[in-house]
Amino acid sequence: MNQSFYTGAVGAQQQLQHLHVQGNNIANVNTYGYKAQRADFSALMHQNMRGIEEQLPAGVGTRMLMTATNFHQGGVANTERELDYMIDGEGFFALVDMASGEITFTRDGSFTKAEYLLDSGEVDEMGEPIMEKVYYLSDGNGRFVLSTEGGMIELNEDTDAELLPVGIFDYGNYDGMMRLSENRYLPIDKNGGLLIGTGRLVHGALELSNADLADELTQVIEAQRAYGLALKVVQTSDEIETTINGLR
Repeated sequence: MNQSFYTGAVGAQQQLQHLHVQGNNIANVNTYGYKAQRADFSALMHQNMRGIEEQLPAGVGTRMLMTATNFHQGGVANTERELDYMIDGEGFFALVDMASGEITFTRDGSFTKAEYLLDSGEVDEMGEPIMEKVYYLSDGNGRFVLSTEGGMIELNEDTDAELLPVGIFDYGNYDGMMRLSENRYLPIDKNGGLLIGTGRLVHGALELSNADLADELTQVIEAQRAYGLALKVVQTSDEIETTINGLR
């Protein structure tokens, strides 16, 4: 009976994690460039292990093995804003954090103009370096967008409505790419080397989230029912054990 308690409790806990994944997708239905996650489940050991003199019972049930990311392209939102960009096809925008040197990638092209203080190479009367104020294309969170040449994109104070040289970069394999905050991704070793993206740069548009609300709500209902059934297993096991303990 203890085994059935364990199976039901583990199942309920894993379905709760499933609900968290679907809830996050629903919360980001209107987030530009968001890529929906999918909960992948795997069976725990379902057969006995051979001991020295007898077979030992092994755990049964399921667990959420991983959350995979759906990188399929979302819809198009025509914003007609000068600093909005979208990738039609495969690839990512590259963002550099000048403080840490970290380069991350995103599909969210809702960029802005951010000022950056650059050492002019001259000093003032006090011997202090004179800092020159320049403007670069930014994600609005302290990171700067990289160009096709790999450098930051400098802007004029009055930004023209021309197409900027925003770089599109890609990897041959997306499996296991780390999800970071603010809709960013960080590649790992198995993603391979950096490639030039084959997608087409679209000016004045943004990519919508690829999370389908109807599908996400269906997954929520499925997880809720599985959660309820797992708790029913625990309740039934408790009732059976109570009845057995009450026998004289």
